[in-house]
Amino acid sequence: MTAAATPGPRRGQGGPSFSNASPAVVRGALIPEEAAEFDRQWREVMARATESLDLTEVFQTLDSWRRVARLTAAQGAEAHRAMYRRAAGKLTGDGIRADEPLATTKARLGLA
Repeated sequence: MTAAATPGPRRGQGGPSFSNASPAVVRGALIPEEAAEFDRQWREVMARATESLDLTEVFQTLDSWRRVARLTAAQGAEAHRAMYRRAAGKLTGDGIRADEPLATTKARLGLA
């Protein structure tokens, strides 16, 4: 496989575009905590697609993670984590420590 056969993110006005990025490229742009979550979800939807012969959920999952990858690449890893902390702080009215594990922060947001 050549580099031309594996599309990567393209740069647009707001940073790299992941609109046609492969699952591997998307995963590579994620922070480690979310890469693990991506792996779990990807395996689940691929297993269901194998049984149902329907790729709809696979494409929906990939599109969702493409958005996360785009945000992560545009902001950087620490700013991406800080975005979740700000959202959790606004939602709960609590101050969220900078060293709080992302899984805890996401649970505050109902995303875990």
